[in-house]
Amino acid sequence: MKNNYTLGVLFTSFLAFTSLQVAAQDQPQQAVANTPAKSIFKLNNTRNYSNKGKIYVHWGYNFSWYGNSDIRFYGPNYDFTLKDVVAKHRPTKLDLTYINPLEITIPQFNFHFGYYFKDNYTVSIGWDHMKYVAQIPQTVKVDGYIGASISDPANPIIVPAKYVGVYNNDDLAVDTDMLTYEHTDGFNYVSAEIERYDDVWVAKNHKQSFNIETGLGAGFHIPRTDAHLFGVGANHFWNFAGYGVSAKVGGKFFFNRHLFFQGSLKAGWANLTKIHTTGRNSFDNAKQKISSLENYYVLGYRF
Repeated sequence: MKNNYTLGVLFTSFLAFTSLQVAAQDQPQQAVANTPAKSIFKLNNTRNYSNKGKIYVHWGYNFSWYGNSDIRFYGPNYDFTLKDVVAKHRPTKLDLTYINPLEITIPQFNFHFGYYFKDNYTVSIGWDHMKYVAQIPQTVKVDGYIGASISDPANPIIVPAKYVGVYNNDDLAVDTDMLTYEHTDGFNYVSAEIERYDDVWVAKNHKQSFNIETGLGAGFHIPRTDAHLFGVGANHFWNFAGYGVSAKVGGKFFFNRHLFFQGSLKAGWANLTKIHTTGRNSFDNAKQKISSLENYYVLGYRF
């Protein structure tokens, strides 16, 4: 009897659920909600399905460029700013690293997971793994002062005599005996983004399509900085160094209703307020604001 009662309850619940689903599908507003959004482009063909409620994931790789930026180094007996420091990215050479499951996170990669809350709008979270390398040696302008011994007063760093002094927008030849400075594992941007999609072309079979993506994002920068100041430093652990914002535009081609290839250009700005340098984090730190331009290509799947 108990089993029959349980089965009866389950069967009744199933019928009620089915009735609600049918009723919901018959509602006019539901049909309108699932209508594909209008595109800003004039199309010969339009999609016969809506993206609302779908999710997607993509993975790929990037190239990046950085504007010249000021870096402030400060601690006991020193506080100086290197101006307009030149930096470049460090892409991995094209080899099997890109397809080896154990090594695919070594190159400059991009990973995002998103949800279509409307037919042509998504919200996503993701990780952009870039690499930032200050080009050393280089000559820059410098402001501030550098003492003969700096950092932890009980265990000071002895500064080469050629770098000791007070600076007022003076030229300084920065060499490896003064500085190594890289966010190479990496210049990580973990963000939430909102994107809009407009169809540019839809095939007659409604399976292949091409659309334009625009988006805005904000998040945190969690670099792993490899820094040495006057010979003292390390490849530090990841840390929350600051925050960033971004804007992007790109194109997405669907091979069918699920598999797609995307290329995008993303402009970013980062404010890093707590960068590890010598490893004596209670004494020595750096600050930096970085503008970047990132070009990435990804392969993705919409479920």
